[in-house]
Parts: sequence; structure tokens; C-alpha cells
Amino acid sequence: MQSDVIHIIGGGLAGSEAAWQAAQAGAQVLLHEMRPEVSTPAHQTDRLAELVCSNSFRADDATQNAVGLLHEEMRRLGSLVMASADEARTPAGAALAVDRDLFSQAVTDALAAHPRVTLVRGEIPYPPADWSNVIVATGPLTSPALAQEVRVRSGADSLAFFDAIAPIVHLDSIDMEIAWRQSRYDKAGPGGDGADYINCPMDRETYERFVAALVAAPKTEFRPWEDAPYFEGCLPIEVMAERGPETLRHGPMKPFGLTNPRAPERKPYAVVQLRQDNRLGTLWNMVGFQTKMKHAAQVEIFRTIPALEKAVFARLGGVHRNTFLNSPQVLDGALRLKADPRLRFAGQVTGVEGYVESAAMGLLAGRMAAAQSRNEAFAPPPPTTALGALLAHVTGGALTGAGHAFQPMNINFGLFPPLADDEAPAKGPRRQRGQRGRDRKAALSARALRDLDAWRSDLNLAA
Repeated sequence: MQSDVIHIIGGGLAGSEAAWQAAQAGAQVLLHEMRPEVSTPAHQTDRLAELVCSNSFRADDATQNAVGLLHEEMRRLGSLVMASADEARTPAGAALAVDRDLFSQAVTDALAAHPRVTLVRGEIPYPPADWSNVIVATGPLTSPALAQEVRVRSGADSLAFFDAIAPIVHLDSIDMEIAWRQSRYDKAGPGGDGADYINCPMDRETYERFVAALVAAPKTEFRPWEDAPYFEGCLPIEVMAERGPETLRHGPMKPFGLTNPRAPERKPYAVVQLRQDNRLGTLWNMVGFQTKMKHAAQVEIFRTIPALEKAVFARLGGVHRNTFLNSPQVLDGALRLKADPRLRFAGQVTGVEGYVESAAMGLLAGRMAAAQSRNEAFAPPPPTTALGALLAHVTGGALTGAGHAFQPMNINFGLFPPLADDEAPAKGPRRQRGQRGRDRKAALSARALRDLDAWRSDLNLAA
């Protein structure tokens, strides 16, 4: 039995983070990535941790946002993904966005240089019997052969949905005589200046024509076996449009918090926002514009957006299948497959949603596997932390009984245990409820970081 070697299948964010954490903990790691020998519908390179959807890691505020708190926890645990994201940061208001090429290259270079990590190219249909310590981090694009083997052994079907990719536009093709730069409510985040988004305004007539075109556009046809629900946090733009004519202007196209400097007295009816996609600022992605429309229809319809009439697209939108386990039923508390405990799962395949959440599960799986290689116990992080809350949710915290279907989950404060009475903010008059909510988030975050530091100290984990 190769108990002294950790085999990690999948070189995405979760697999890369797992490899780094295990190697940093002293383990020998073989990281198996099937690209470029076997491609996927969404990837374009052979680099590790390639971002195939948005370039945003979302909010970076550790006191008021759960994903920002998760950022900070991972930084304190020496996360390679977070270090690479900070290195490749681009302006994005209050969010952490990255130059996707610089980011994936940084992760690839770090792992290639690590003396305890060996990268092996090629597909693994199923781990051989003599692999005793395995992390499966194959993500939403798990190869059909491996997915089928896991399904057969687990005795429970995986669930699936489609994840849609937003288009990217060249900056010099955007008409800045119509568009303007502004973050919503002028909010400036790390590395930003309060003008980090490009805004394309629409009047009511233009908006209504646009929505009608989205609904009528030809869509990508799915095979019968690909029928699956969408994740509500990543709906295609045309699916949102089909839910009603006002859905988009109360979603990704909301005009609130934005003022056109050329006509400050006239509020736009709707706004299309673009966010910087690379450090040079030459590429911008259409925020919330994931789509399954056919490519020709995308070009035609998106060029009806004021300021994008002559848009040149570096990448058009697309869709890919996203497969994940019914983790509360098939995994134990250490992320191991109950039907085959040699296998530990990490990343989006466990039913978490989002880049950071996927990498976070890789971080935990890597540390767990390293402890197993030393025949040591590994206490999970407290459920009061973002890492612990996410782990607890996917390994048993989600409802899966009658009337409940396990669905992918982003990190959010609703997954955290309630504050104790002496930790909770005091109740005040009705006008102070907003502040009380902010105080609650700050208290949850402070408790999480305090408990994380204590847990890290107890386990002697490197910062």
C-alpha cells in the first residue's frame, strides 16, 4: 500500500490547494491532471487552477461578508490560492478580482517548484487498489469514467446542474462616450478607487427590446442525459429574462447606486456592468451575463446594448455540466466516501459553490490527508469559523430528507452557529436595525477569527 504518498486527482483550485497544503505539512504528493491529454468543454489551457467562469473571488471584506471572512481564514492558513489571487489582483471595487492568466500561472509555478509535489499528466478512471490515501478534486467537469465509477460504488446518484460562462469584451471596443466608470454607490474596495466598473445605461424602450430578444434567442440544445437544474446563484441571463420583464433590472442589470455623469438628473432604467478581467485592464467581463445562447445570437443581441454596438469579444459565453455528490449522504465528516474510505473528496464536486469555497475544501482535504499519512488524528475547524461552517454543511448540515434536495452552497453567515447572548449586538430602535445587522456580522467574523487562531495554535498549523 502506498500509504506514504498522497494521490490528488484534479489540478483545479481545490486540487492545487490540497496539494500545496499536504506538501507544506510534509507529505509527498502526486498531483494528477488529465489536461492537456484529455480536454474539457470549458478549459482553454493546461495550467493548474485555471478559472473558467468569472475572474472574481467576490467580496474581500472580512468583517461584513462571509466569503471575505473565508478569504482571511485561508490566508491565515497559508493558502496558495489566496496568495496567488493577492498577487494577481485587479481593481474591482469591494471585490477581489484577478488577472486569470497571472493567477493560474502563479499557482502552476509554485506547485512545479515544490520539492514534495510531482505533477503527473493523464486521466485516472478510478484510483488503483494500492492507492490508500487519495483526494478526488475533479470539480464540476469530472470525467465521465470517474464519475460513473464513483456513482456505482457510492450507491447514490450524483446531482448535476449547468454552470454558465459570461462573455469577455475588449476595452478598446467599448464606446466610452456612452458608458462611464463607477462602482455601485462609489464604493472603493482593495486596489480600487470607487470607479472600478464600466456601466452601459439603457432607457426603458431599449431594455424591453433587449429582454424580448433574450427570451426569443436560439439556445444551446442539451442532450437528454444532461437535463439538470441550474444553480440559482449562476443563472443564465436568458433564464432570468424568462422569469419576467423586470427580473433583470432587479438583478444583474439593476440601476441603483449608479449615476450617469452626462445626465445626472436622469436615472437609467437599467445598467449593464462590466468588470476588469485582467491586470492590464484590456479585457472586461459582462457581470452576471452567464449565457447558454448560441454564439451568433450572443454577438447580435449584446451589440444592441448602448456602448457595446461595436464590441469585440475575446470570449463568448458557454455552458458546461457541473456534477456534484449528494455529500451529506455519501461522505463522512472527514470528506471520505463512505463506500470507499480510501477516497477523500474536495472542491466543487462536494457540493460547494464558488472558487473560494472549492479551494477551501481543498485546503481541509489536504490537511486531513497529510494527517492520515502520519497516522495522526485531525480535528476539524470549529463550526463557528467559515471553514468549519462550510465543512459541517456539506457533511451533514444540509437538509436531505423528504422534500429536501441537496443543492450547492456558497459560504454565508446563515451557516454559522448563532452568537451567544453575551456576544450578540444589543437590540435597538427600528431605525438601527441595519446597524444591528452589521454589528452581528462583525461579531460573527470576530468570533470566527478568534476560534480559528485557537484551533490553528492547538494543531500547530503554520500561518
